[in-house]
Amino acid sequence: MMKTDTLEQIAYELYLAERDVYEVTKFVEQYPELTVETAYEIQAKLIELKCKHEQTTISGFKLGLTSKAKQQMMGVHEPSYGVLLANMALNVQQPISLKSLIHPKIEPEVAFVFKQDLIGPVVTVAQVLTATEYIAPAMEIIDSRYLNFNFTLPDVIADNSSSSRYIVGSQKYTVSEVDLVNMGCIFSQNDEIIATSTAGSVMGHPARAIAWMANKLIARGQHIRAGDVVLSGALTGSATMRSGDSFSVSFDGMEPLSVQVEL
Repeated sequence: MMKTDTLEQIAYELYLAERDVYEVTKFVEQYPELTVETAYEIQAKLIELKCKHEQTTISGFKLGLTSKAKQQMMGVHEPSYGVLLANMALNVQQPISLKSLIHPKIEPEVAFVFKQDLIGPVVTVAQVLTATEYIAPAMEIIDSRYLNFNFTLPDVIADNSSSSRYIVGSQKYTVSEVDLVNMGCIFSQNDEIIATSTAGSVMGHPARAIAWMANKLIARGQHIRAGDVVLSGALTGSATMRSGDSFSVSFDGMEPLSVQVEL
């Protein structure tokens, strides 16, 4: 068992690293006893710090590492989740500033917005779909605070699963309007296609990923609430963001979403 003050210290170090834009080394090297469960406790303390000092509130959740390919690439064995805050949401009309980010990457997502709470005892895929008010094209900017974007699963969970910023398109679609298994996705950088995928690349169905997370949250005494935004997991690998870049994602049956990085 790790002491509470140690968990608070790690959370504070991660908070400062993000606030002051610098990298830290993996905490498992200093604390080999750091587990996934303990890491979620650190994540919760980090979110408390951010809500307090940044005067923001929780706006939802995000899934990470939902594809086997991404898990293998990052050397982890299961998905993770993180918390979205209101001050992470970006306006799609505004160019994205990279000044406060360490090594930002961007990836395409399907966002779910909920009209009902998702509570147990066990949340199913059908419940996720019934509770969804609408879905929308989205992109997430991830930005690990770890040196060289290198981490273990407990490390990345403690770091709020590399959460940083997110953009949700203004067009809204019901879950019955699109095929959430076979819907194609084209991800482009500077008008060149860099990746293609389907919605089913996220654990076979994005709602399955959300059900997985919903049950993890319930086990920790939390739940997805009406009004929450949930990013269901990246459909492709992430792309490194640089000054002046543009990115777009196009899903079958949905309006494209495009963002521009500041020069």
